[in-house]
Amino acid sequence: MKSGFKLAAILLFAVIFTTFAQKSEPGSPKQLVYKFNIKENIAPAIWRQTKQAFQEADSLKADLILIHMNTYGGTVLDADSIRTKILNSRLPVYIFIDNNAASAGALISIACDSIYMRPGGSIGAATVVNQTGEQMPDKYQSYMRSTMRATAESHGGDTIISGQDTTFRWFRDPKIAEAMVDERVYISGIIDTGKVLTFTPSEAMEHGFCEGIAENVPEVLEQIGITEYELIEYKPSALEKFIGILVNPMVSGLLIMIILGGIYFEMQTPGIGFPLIIAVAAAFAYFAPLYLEGLAANWEILIFVVGLILIALEIFVIPGFGVAGLLGITLSFTGLVLSLVDNINFDFEAVQPDKILTALTTVIVALFGGFLLSLVISKKIFTANSGAFKNLSLNTIQDKNEGYVGVDNQKTLTGKEGVAFTVLRPSGKVKIDNKIYDAVSIQGVIDREEKIVVIRDEAAQLYVEKTEDN
Repeated sequence: MKSGFKLAAILLFAVIFTTFAQKSEPGSPKQLVYKFNIKENIAPAIWRQTKQAFQEADSLKADLILIHMNTYGGTVLDADSIRTKILNSRLPVYIFIDNNAASAGALISIACDSIYMRPGGSIGAATVVNQTGEQMPDKYQSYMRSTMRATAESHGGDTIISGQDTTFRWFRDPKIAEAMVDERVYISGIIDTGKVLTFTPSEAMEHGFCEGIAENVPEVLEQIGITEYELIEYKPSALEKFIGILVNPMVSGLLIMIILGGIYFEMQTPGIGFPLIIAVAAAFAYFAPLYLEGLAANWEILIFVVGLILIALEIFVIPGFGVAGLLGITLSFTGLVLSLVDNINFDFEAVQPDKILTALTTVIVALFGGFLLSLVISKKIFTANSGAFKNLSLNTIQDKNEGYVGVDNQKTLTGKEGVAFTVLRPSGKVKIDNKIYDAVSIQGVIDREEKIVVIRDEAAQLYVEKTEDN
């Protein structure tokens, strides 16, 4: 009896174990597919998003990454960074070309483990061109040719033995990849000289640059052999969207206006206060996204800061207005303009005149508008009995009829001579009989140590001019 129960228990355990083992077989659970879209020009923003997407896919323990692409290309450096990320990925990376994988898009596609294309799509035309479509010099083409070859070679190939002959066949022919860049490459039956290679889906399949043709993502996954899956799609973060807003030329112009306005109001008030904080915040909001987008380089930001320092030295330390002030204005202006131009260090060969003109116009209009706006706001925002900040201005009248009497202790100083204790531009301090007084120049800037004479005084304020002895 006991042996019968024991046998039944063993059979029951075997059934349970078999069932559990069947459920644990690889491929039976839903596979996690992480989808990442590249449907715009390849740029620093796409590279940042690629890093975020691969990191998230890894943290979610995805089974594979599927790139959904439709792009006409973009910057080579960012495409190369994405290519390297794909080649070093521990997860298999597939790509679905939904119409276009041109130029930088072709480089990224070849780096993936498998390529699938939509009917009517194309891959190739990877010649490096500028923003007007003109071909760049050969030093750019040389880099792209070698990168395309190396990417194709990374997928390996097969050794084929035929009789006594041994040949090696690449899974993706590096010569074909190079022909997508260089019009001088000739491959019998595929491309003639004078033409840059671009494949249709069927041509790509025939020559090993496409594993299948599909209408949509589900068809791609079906061809891969995935029927049960969970699809998670990368969504740009709020920060990415905010950066996209800040790099808009209109927003950049507005930030320049705020920078100028903050500096202007800071110069009108003693000490370091709220206007300077606003100006610094606006400068950070201006340069930070441009730096992340690869437009503003370290040296461009540096020359802007150096320019501001020279302007500050000219105003508060160095008497008069000369070389330091002019150099400061030039450097600050140059830093703002160059941060909007997509140049590579000091190489402007790839930068089109219209881009430079757009940057110049943005900065000039913003500076001019900021200056005018500062003048208007300074007159209206602190006007007594009006405006949101009316309580920050003095609006109490000390009427003489109510007993308020002004005592003028400096009336005897009219006609007195002394020297400028600080630079008067036009306000400052003067030294008369070894005493320091507030004063205002009535004839422009008076440099420090220049001799002055008191012309008149009003409300405890001296008004001076240079003496003839200067």
